[in-house]
Amino acid sequence: MKILVIQQKMIGDVLISSIICNNLRKAYPNAQIDYLVNSFTVPVIINNKSISNIIQFSDKYRKNKLSFFKFILEIRKEKYDIVIDAYGKLESCLITYFSGAPQRIGYREKDKFFAYNKKVAHPDKKETYQGLAIERRLNLFSFLMQGQEIDSYPHLFLTPHEIAEGALFFENHNINIASTKIIMISAFGSEENKTYPIPYLIELLNAIAAHHPHSVILLNYLPSQKNKIEDIVSQCNAEAKKNINLDLIGNDLRSLVKILYHCTILIGNDGGAVNIAKALNKPTFTLFSPWIDKDSWSIFEDGIFHKAVHLKDFQPEIFTKFSRKQLKKEYQQFYQKLKPVLFQDEMILFINKHINSNV
Repeated sequence: MKILVIQQKMIGDVLISSIICNNLRKAYPNAQIDYLVNSFTVPVIINNKSISNIIQFSDKYRKNKLSFFKFILEIRKEKYDIVIDAYGKLESCLITYFSGAPQRIGYREKDKFFAYNKKVAHPDKKETYQGLAIERRLNLFSFLMQGQEIDSYPHLFLTPHEIAEGALFFENHNINIASTKIIMISAFGSEENKTYPIPYLIELLNAIAAHHPHSVILLNYLPSQKNKIEDIVSQCNAEAKKNINLDLIGNDLRSLVKILYHCTILIGNDGGAVNIAKALNKPTFTLFSPWIDKDSWSIFEDGIFHKAVHLKDFQPEIFTKFSRKQLKKEYQQFYQKLKPVLFQDEMILFINKHINSNV
């Protein structure tokens, strides 16, 4: 049997949809299970033995219609028995339809050109703490499981050598991972409108350092964002500056995975780093932009191991007056309302619990 799973777009999406491959591998141990993803997300699915082949979707297929057509023909030549479209956009619908697979699975609400002959629900309200992002994907494959138990949690896979490489990053910066609590801060969202206001972030950094003066604080950022990060740190108080290590940074996505493996906890903006931390079984405290639907993207939020905050938690009346489009357009105005005082004590209690835990 040959199965293709399609999940283009971002790091978190690719990690979450990898549960489809992981579970189908249990139900069909001898199947060829291929995973089609955007090239930049490949580092988060390396070493996943449930995946037979990683098929990379590059920008040239989106920009050039002839290249995209040739790509579709290559997919068709594979003669897949099942294609599962977890992305549900025009490109993936076309790939699914022209694959010629006897069974083409996708969301009923996302179907274009009658791409799917097996259509499943794409619900708008979550039913469990797993969150909509997980629940929607379960709909895509649970009926294929042949009685096998489903593991709905995403996983990342590091080799012993990679784990040792991650430890060496810390050793080279004179940080003893055996005795030091390491707090990773996801300082930026994937876009400006998903990034917590910088003055508020500085307040949080100062508070974390005050309560955990012996911990090391790492800031997750891209090399191109170094000037912005240095400006943030320059505005922190002396105690926070002492705790923050700006030099320990990975120069690629896989390096971030290796570093985060050795961290104690992750705090910060929703995005790829949060999903990586969850896949590494690290506790997370996530800040959501007002225009993002927390129910859709906050997975496994149980208030104990994973917690998230959103303006709607504190001022729900705003969300009955303004549309998502308005919230996105005026995100700065609404993000200013999510002041640290609303959740800072709660965040510190969360950090305390996991910093002091031996688990």
